[in-house]
Amino acid sequence: MSTLRFHAVKESLKRVPLKVEETKRRSEVFGENVFNETAMRQYLTKGALASIMAAVGKGTKIDRFIADHISTGMKEWAISKGATHYTHWFQPLTGATAEKHDAFFETIGGGLAIEKFEGNQLVQQEPDASSFPHGGIRNTFEARGYTAWDPTSPAFIYGTTLCIPTVFVSYTGEALDYKTPLLRALHAVDNAAVAICKYFDKNVKKVSASLGWEQEYFLIDKALATSRPDIVLTGRTLLGHSPAKGQQLDDHYFGTIPARAMAYMRDIENECMLLGIPVKTRHNEVAPNQFELAPIYEEANLAVDHNSLLMDVMQKIAKRHNFTVLMHEKPFAGVNGSGKHNNWSLSTDTGVNLLSPGKTPMSNLQFLTFFINTIKAVQTHEELLRAAIASASNDHRLGANEAPPAIISVFIGEQLTKVLEELESVTKGKLSPQEKTDLKLNVVGKIPEVILDNTDRNRTSPFAFTGNKFEFRAVGSTANCANPMTVLNTIVAKQLIDFKVEVDALIDKKTMKKDDAIFNVLREYIKTSKEILFEGNGYSEAWEKEAKKRGLSNNKTTPEALKVKVSKSSIELFERLGVMNKVESEARYEIEMEEYSLHTQIESRVLGDIARNHVVPTAVRYQNILIENVTGLKTIYGDKFKRLAKEQLALIEEISEHIEAINSLVTKMTEARKSCNKSIDIEKKAEGYCTKVKPLFEDIRYHCDKLEIMIDDELWPLTKYRELLFTK
Repeated sequence: MSTLRFHAVKESLKRVPLKVEETKRRSEVFGENVFNETAMRQYLTKGALASIMAAVGKGTKIDRFIADHISTGMKEWAISKGATHYTHWFQPLTGATAEKHDAFFETIGGGLAIEKFEGNQLVQQEPDASSFPHGGIRNTFEARGYTAWDPTSPAFIYGTTLCIPTVFVSYTGEALDYKTPLLRALHAVDNAAVAICKYFDKNVKKVSASLGWEQEYFLIDKALATSRPDIVLTGRTLLGHSPAKGQQLDDHYFGTIPARAMAYMRDIENECMLLGIPVKTRHNEVAPNQFELAPIYEEANLAVDHNSLLMDVMQKIAKRHNFTVLMHEKPFAGVNGSGKHNNWSLSTDTGVNLLSPGKTPMSNLQFLTFFINTIKAVQTHEELLRAAIASASNDHRLGANEAPPAIISVFIGEQLTKVLEELESVTKGKLSPQEKTDLKLNVVGKIPEVILDNTDRNRTSPFAFTGNKFEFRAVGSTANCANPMTVLNTIVAKQLIDFKVEVDALIDKKTMKKDDAIFNVLREYIKTSKEILFEGNGYSEAWEKEAKKRGLSNNKTTPEALKVKVSKSSIELFERLGVMNKVESEARYEIEMEEYSLHTQIESRVLGDIARNHVVPTAVRYQNILIENVTGLKTIYGDKFKRLAKEQLALIEEISEHIEAINSLVTKMTEARKSCNKSIDIEKKAEGYCTKVKPLFEDIRYHCDKLEIMIDDELWPLTKYRELLFTK
């Protein structure tokens, strides 16, 4: 094999698991590096603590004078933990996190210095807004932007730096990050849901959206990953023939975790405990060297921050264990890709999960209210929900017989399907006392308190009810959860607002009592939302045809999917709820379309380089060896050589055909790329990359992969799938 590949494989085989020790119980160290309520009680005055708690619980503003007290206490706590610097930690529209570190150190003259951190440094900073994706909101010469402290997500220490979670907005006030619209959406769903809860319990003052993400990823030995230019530059393999053994034996899923991977996981979990990330579950996933990590559910904003932080921590700790973490949705062809299931629900400040069936008919009516309204919201905005998980990388995964299809549908299971059918069958416009009794006995009263195991699960459903929550299964593994969570909470908030208007209208007419009005509106929603419900195989061609008949969208590519983000209805939706204005919506559309083009452009360049500078030269080299062999046979055997060298001659010819095809296709791809780059229209550019450049990837790969299985293994320059996937 090639020198680089040989040394990479040799180096990987030397690896032994690092020893990871846990000297304390996890419950004892949980949140140790977080400026949580326990730390605040120790380092803040009563007034400062009360101000933060009010900001978290009620959304009140923190006075600048109080901010000075908070910053002093936060600084003293951080320094006691060994911190030397602080940073505003934010999530720009790059999809990654961002930070700029400043030291607490300040000079005061006379050769003296102190540690200093004031309220204005805590509350606000000024990074360069034009250097991050902004979709035209900022010009290059207009650099001013602001990060502003988000007190609802506690500060934490990572390494020797105090990290302060913040929003990121432009000088003119538009959001330039993922957190700001999410906070607005959470505020909208809180207000809308509280108004509905008042129908059932006047004591409810706040409703919080919860999120539990499930992070899937691949672990690849660092030396092996570094030997592959495509993994280094794109996060996935652009070519590579499938190994004889993949995942077909189903022997990796939930199997014994390899020792090196286990050591890495324990190290990750230890770090997570210190950072207050409540990780709980770890296991082997379906594909070889694929794993999953999942936490206990948290309030959505905090959960999003924790997932973004986790992805950073995973990469940093991987270096310690000589691993490379692949978060890409489809790093290897022929085996399952990675997702990030988003488990979502709504809970009240009185301790009620609004998506969990209760013990009484009234609590079940409340459950049905939020359950049916969520389904209705997805029915109305299914195309927007699809757009929320669109990306160049997730396009490879959706519908690939391992993940939900691009068609958004809702799975609720056999039992709840029957419940909705029975509710729909009640025909009278107003329920009589007898009908209420029948309803209690036959339908609402039959819903058990916990239905986690009362229905099978549908792995092909993009949006499935799983007992006391909805699982948005179509989210990609690299995604920032804020994007889909912003859309989901927004559409549910809008639906709840519309529901209340309809219910109140029936009550105000004095023709119906509250419960009757609620039931009648819900019954109509059941009728109008049936098209989104699907219990069958989402991979089948029959479903694709059926979905088309139902009027559901099937936007298979990112450029198709994203267009709805700038539709009149979407812009009005976000503006009405105060989540994003028109400028912010259009900016995000432009950024995501540009990102699609750039990702595809980079992959095209890398693939062309590997094909021409690695694969073709190796093929020519092997072909020359065959030619020397044939020439030798001719010298020895004369005219008999044609019979003796029949296979070699056929191989030489076949190699030439693949080389010719590769060169021709790479040239065609390069020209298509150049044509796309000339376009100044962001839509036409993205569509060009999608329809003219990207389709050539598989054609080039086909010929490269054919050469891989023809050429002497000793010569092949690229680390093969069997080495990447099965080196533990």
